[in-house]
Amino acid sequence: MRKISFFLLLVLVALACGRAQNAEKQYGLYAVAFYNQENLFDTIHDAGKNDYEFLPNGSYHWDKNKYENKLKNMSRALLDLGTDKLPGIGASIIGLSEVENSHVLEDLTNQPEMKARGLRYIHIEGPDRRGVDCALLYNPKFFTPQNWFLKPYVYENGDTTRATRGYLTVQGRLAGEPLTVIVCHWPSRFSTSYFREIAGKQVRQLTDSIHASNPSMRIIVMGDMNDDPDNKSMAKLLGARRSIEKVKDGDFYNPWWDVLRKQGQGTLSYQGGWNLFDQIVLSRNLLDIHNTKNYRYLKLYDYHIFKRDYLIQQEGKFKGSPKRTTSGGAWLNGYSDHLPTVVYLIKEKK
Repeated sequence: MRKISFFLLLVLVALACGRAQNAEKQYGLYAVAFYNQENLFDTIHDAGKNDYEFLPNGSYHWDKNKYENKLKNMSRALLDLGTDKLPGIGASIIGLSEVENSHVLEDLTNQPEMKARGLRYIHIEGPDRRGVDCALLYNPKFFTPQNWFLKPYVYENGDTTRATRGYLTVQGRLAGEPLTVIVCHWPSRFSTSYFREIAGKQVRQLTDSIHASNPSMRIIVMGDMNDDPDNKSMAKLLGARRSIEKVKDGDFYNPWWDVLRKQGQGTLSYQGGWNLFDQIVLSRNLLDIHNTKNYRYLKLYDYHIFKRDYLIQQEGKFKGSPKRTTSGGAWLNGYSDHLPTVVYLIKEKK
């Protein structure tokens, strides 16, 4: 009897130790975001670019006061990204679209609170005729960039007269793991779906090449796709799937599909309805495929469209829509015609 009791005691002690060890597990949480800046232009003409609307004598009468207010507003929103779960810390990585040049990014990251957070930027001047590019903000405390390049958008018919935005590709390490982030701004809806399908095909070719050279590489594709999650460019050509169970090697998981189609939420409003063009999709090795809650490696934890009252028009004809910088030629001193999106990645601390 004593032997049995002693054995039971050992089992109970072992179980208690196991629970204690589990209780002591700690996790790191990392926010990754995307935000279309809606024409973050300075007041100086860039040679060879059609930026005349955003000059002091242009149609927007874009002067020092408006530019400085734009920087202040965008800084506020960017610093708030990720603070729903990481107060005081915010996002480790933020992809941007519609920034004019490195000058505006220098001014943006030199805003006092941005500078205090220590955010840095990566930008490569692209060929877009209007002068808007993609960029990446990052917090060096969490993300270490090691390599970056701009993969060009190539027209299938060989057209070189309508050069547009390429795919900013940044490779580095987040939480000690290899991560590639591809920031996109696909052709606008003034073009037919065909041109965005080209983008989907080209980004998939790029990610397939990255995976082939390094199968352990985690990949995030983000941007203003100018298409919804269920459009052909995203769902078929890029291979961004609606459910985790359908994500095969080389594919991506698109959590925004159900956010739009089931929850009726979007990132930009058009004629009273919502679209969700601002997407962040994740490679298979960033997913908890079997729902094991095993976070020894980086995994998707959560995601949401980022909303604050200050980002939303509170009155008038466009009440409830994102509060823009300008509308109908009038300066609103707002933020963007898009809302940001955020995903959270989790990893057990060792």
